[in-house]
Amino acid sequence: MGALALINKMAGKSNADIQMQSTEQYLSFQLGGETFAIGIRSIREILEYEYLTEVPMMPDFLRGVMNLRGAVVPVTDLALRFGRARTELGRRTCVVIVEVLDPETGAAQLIGVLVDAVHEVLTIALDDIERAPQFGSKLRTEFISGMACVDNRFIVLLDISRVLSVEEMSVLAGIEHDGVMPKMDDSHAS
Repeated sequence: MGALALINKMAGKSNADIQMQSTEQYLSFQLGGETFAIGIRSIREILEYEYLTEVPMMPDFLRGVMNLRGAVVPVTDLALRFGRARTELGRRTCVVIVEVLDPETGAAQLIGVLVDAVHEVLTIALDDIERAPQFGSKLRTEFISGMACVDNRFIVLLDISRVLSVEEMSVLAGIEHDGVMPKMDDSHAS
């Protein structure tokens, strides 16, 4: 019955429609010698690296803010967010602007992601995406939505909503959602 229902559901659709449903597009990029990818639906634009304004007392992974057509957009160094060395700026360094939803408010937040270089948009079949490995990864497993083998190399597919969790980054930055610095207690003193 399940197969018959699937055949009936697909009966009125073209091959292109069926193929579009069984694939996803990802933007691939280089970061510290490894290839990662983010679902294209989260990406708003790709910019050449420009000067960032540093914000005092922010964690290292928040490299600064940029002006994006009048909006202040925080820029995250993805390598530092992953616990790696700071991204060295080069001629191919880019800022990928992504949209992340704040789970508390449901509001969309634009966040810039600093990467070594942007490669291409890949169309990956959903069947070709493997689950995130439970060991051996240099990343927190909740940051990984899956692994895809493209041209005999693995690409780490990031769950950008978890990597750039507005709530978690606010906690890491020591700022509450209302913008007030929390009081320091003995457990936070260094």
